[in-house]
Amino acid sequence: MTTSRPAPAADRELRSLDDLIAVLAAPERPRDEWRIGAESEKFGVHEATGAPLQYEGEFGVLRIFEWLMERQGWAPVSESPGGPVIALSKGGANITLEPGAQFELSGAPLRTVHEVVGEHGRHLQEIGAIAREMGVAWLMTGFHPLARQEQLPWVPKQRYSIMREYLPQQGDGALDMMRRTATVQGNFDWSSEADGMAKLRLALKISPLLHAWFANAPFREGAPSGWVSLRGDVWLRMDPRRSGLVARVLDNPSPSYVDYVEWALDAGMFLIKRGDQILHNTGQPFRDFLEHGFEGQRATVADWKLHLNTLFPEARLKGTLEVRSADCLPPDLAGSLLALWTGVLYDAQALERAAALTETWTARELEAARGELVRRGLEAQLCGRSGWEWAEQLVEIAAEGLERRGQLDPQGRSEAVLLAPARALLSERRCPAERSLARFEALCPTAPRSTDSDAVGPASTMTTERAIIESTRLSAQ
Repeated sequence: MTTSRPAPAADRELRSLDDLIAVLAAPERPRDEWRIGAESEKFGVHEATGAPLQYEGEFGVLRIFEWLMERQGWAPVSESPGGPVIALSKGGANITLEPGAQFELSGAPLRTVHEVVGEHGRHLQEIGAIAREMGVAWLMTGFHPLARQEQLPWVPKQRYSIMREYLPQQGDGALDMMRRTATVQGNFDWSSEADGMAKLRLALKISPLLHAWFANAPFREGAPSGWVSLRGDVWLRMDPRRSGLVARVLDNPSPSYVDYVEWALDAGMFLIKRGDQILHNTGQPFRDFLEHGFEGQRATVADWKLHLNTLFPEARLKGTLEVRSADCLPPDLAGSLLALWTGVLYDAQALERAAALTETWTARELEAARGELVRRGLEAQLCGRSGWEWAEQLVEIAAEGLERRGQLDPQGRSEAVLLAPARALLSERRCPAERSLARFEALCPTAPRSTDSDAVGPASTMTTERAIIESTRLSAQ
């Protein structure tokens, strides 16, 4: 039986390719130790004005943090002694902040999707109480629907200031990615190199499909944007060396850790940590750092782990396999998405069937389709067929995998019951963004149809800003 390997010492100098591979292999664990983790970001805005949540002040996340520490038992987290609070922790879960004060639950590793959904529900109850007190509306959408860049704060996390300077040089979507996007992600385990890389390859292949299926980012600066996932468009304008589909893995029928390592080595670095000291080292490929060092520093295991955590492909390996493509979603759809991922990744037969379904898909075809998928959703063509057709086959594979897993809730239902919201999208032939747009148009029928439109109608009974809040807020879902 596969057992978890001891992790290499963080301060050990890296000397060979085997040292890099050992970091990827260390999280391998037997099937009975596999867990599911979820990360869910959201935007907070002022209920009355639509102003974005700040970091400090009366309408800031620090006030929410204080309330959660005092009343719910969360503990503060800083990057250095006496430094600003940038996160909270409790019971294996964390509440963290993205650069523009997007509010994120990074959940504990749990055995079933049922448990993950329950954890998320408790989190929303906790923050709902303070939100009502502060007049906060939580918006469950993938791109900030109201705020301009200059209206958003910068969370004082060390690497964010470095990313702020470096990433815009690599792609014009960088600042929007950092401060105006929100996502829901899943984290999964693997048992061996073959298992982990098969899962990573499949995750990279189906990520564009699932992104379009659950597309939920239709607004920009107070109006429809013309995309069902404007967040998806942002990610197409990011540093190509650290994001995207990792063609070397996706196009290899039998990828290995080496394929992911070789891709990661060519991405530019952000920084090096030595104790509490931060050394700015933007842009040096890790391959060059490994060979030549930087200002007298040699590459260590900790440096490699940090570098892996600063890579943003649609699916990535770090301590877990993280699937990253989806926009922020309301709770029922977030649970449905995680159930889909679990069904195809945690059942060997489903993994094999999903791999066979997508075997002919290539990185080139997927990259060519991504622009239309994030603009039109599953109406777009993908590898010769409509997205709807592929999704209908994938949901059945996932459902059968979840039934075989046999993880039941207190009512005796398998995790497959959580696929109902995903099936409803297929039945309606629309993505979550189209639901939000329909609500918006019903509330504000005279508004322009997109930010690309010059059409202006007579005054509506509701402002566009108010209609967008009502169309995307948590209670509207």
